[in-house]
Amino acid sequence: MLKQPIVFAPIYQERPWGGRALQEHYGRQLRPGALIGEAWEVVDRPEAQSVVSAGTHAGATLHSLWKDHRAAVFGETATESERFPLLIKLLDARETLSVQVHPPRLEAGNTGAEPKNEWWYILEAEPGAAVYAGFKKGVDRAALEHALKTGEVESLLHRIPVTKGDSIYIPVGRCHAIGAGCLIAEVQQNSDTTYRIFDWNRVGLDGQARPLHIAESLACIAFSDHEPSLEPPLRQAAFGCEFFGVDWLDLKGSRYLAGETGPLFMVVEGAVQVGAHRMVKGDWFVLPVEAEVVEFVPETEGAALLRVSLPH
Repeated sequence: MLKQPIVFAPIYQERPWGGRALQEHYGRQLRPGALIGEAWEVVDRPEAQSVVSAGTHAGATLHSLWKDHRAAVFGETATESERFPLLIKLLDARETLSVQVHPPRLEAGNTGAEPKNEWWYILEAEPGAAVYAGFKKGVDRAALEHALKTGEVESLLHRIPVTKGDSIYIPVGRCHAIGAGCLIAEVQQNSDTTYRIFDWNRVGLDGQARPLHIAESLACIAFSDHEPSLEPPLRQAAFGCEFFGVDWLDLKGSRYLAGETGPLFMVVEGAVQVGAHRMVKGDWFVLPVEAEVVEFVPETEGAALLRVSLPH
């Protein structure tokens, strides 16, 4: 019986723009000297699998839970997709990421790539931090093609200053980049397709310039996407799209929650006792639907969680 939270071991990914923020803010034990840009917290892909780290189902993969225990863990109304439909990451941008775009459904179907709509929540932001999303007013394809030749792409991008607690939706087709000094929780469709259109003339971990995907990017970019805004504060209004939903939970006292309302949670602030498990800031976990209701007991003042719901 699945009555307790399920915790997965994160999969750490080195990136040339990554850093050590996961260790600094969350006490994660990272390999010495490694520049960790991504922690894949919940993933079900052929090349990467979340594995249960402890408890009755220790060693089980997310794919096996999705395939063999879907109703018990995720509910009777969970989508019928072959794999778990979301990929959850923590991103540490010590440097600014490349300018990217994700393909829409039609283009993805044509090229064998996977569409990816994603949402960013700013967990921490250094002074002056920003994200890039969409273009400044008046920018069109011709302007971007010219800027790619002259190296002036940055001047066309819509730069949005961010602080802790901000969030933004990045739909397919939106040109985007995470700026330096951001620690982000990313909720996205289960896809790993990214087209890189500009990389600030940077080299990768091997000392070579990373490949660009200019033709693919130009075919996917929404050139009408001018100066998008941040989402309303999550504490005031939940976020929702056809692929997932996210809301904010303040824990001012004990609270009973059911997995069917989630079932994914992240502790954003403080520490929380969830059933028999102590969850601390930065932890992601799944609350099985079969658990029915579980008591969440805040151990610190100001404890808070993100809750992610699945598509149905």
